[in-house]
Amino acid sequence: MADTKEIINCPACGKPMEKVYIPSEGINVDICTEGCGGIFFDNREFDKFNEQNEDISTIIKKLQNKTYTQVESDKQRLCPICGIKMVQNTKKINGSIVVDDCYGCGGKFLDYEELEKIRAEFATDNDRSRATMAYLNKKVGKELSALDMKHQDIKMHQSVGQKLFFSLMGIK
Repeated sequence: MADTKEIINCPACGKPMEKVYIPSEGINVDICTEGCGGIFFDNREFDKFNEQNEDISTIIKKLQNKTYTQVESDKQRLCPICGIKMVQNTKKINGSIVVDDCYGCGGKFLDYEELEKIRAEFATDNDRSRATMAYLNKKVGKELSALDMKHQDIKMHQSVGQKLFFSLMGIK
């Protein structure tokens, strides 16, 4: 989805969000500068800012030296672009940062300071992916290994069964 041109309301506090132009990317990011300090990223914008080497100085400057309204982070939020319920997904392995994702338009909403916390955990997306796989392996690795072994066992029995069937039918 393309960058939104209209002023949107913050999904957390309802205040109008400010369009903040990011020169290095040529896009606008929606920031709740007069309410809760949340940030809304249109589809695929978040990936331009979630690694430590990516420039977020414009976003930081817009947010600094202000006091922001506290919001309930676990409250259901509606996407300011398409109006559907956003889904809360945990983005941090050690601890919890809940990002509100819109499965309709691909937008993401982060509460105040969550972008910095996500960036602080891993330097790159590759580091984050490796840690996620290690975490999942640790949590469900035994179950996955058992399922894989069962799957391999079934495939072996199917192969033997097919060979026996073809042999009995005289097919080589």
